[in-house]
Amino acid sequence: MADKKVKVVRVELVRSLIRSKPNQRGTAKALGLGKIGSSVEKEATPVVLGMINTIAHLVKVEEID
Repeated sequence: MADKKVKVVRVELVRSLIRSKPNQRGTAKALGLGKIGSSVEKEATPVVLGMINTIAHLVKVEEID
């Protein structure tokens, strides 16, 4: 069995969701982001990366080893 190293990313909400589109607010909530400064760690799957891409202008993303 080969050990696959799973990439993990930390996503932090840095801009307000007040004037964002409804789908962007929903995406942020689905990722677990609510208030500015809140952050979550997620596995870097294609689904999660697509969600991050939807709200890329509102978040800061960093890869964790």
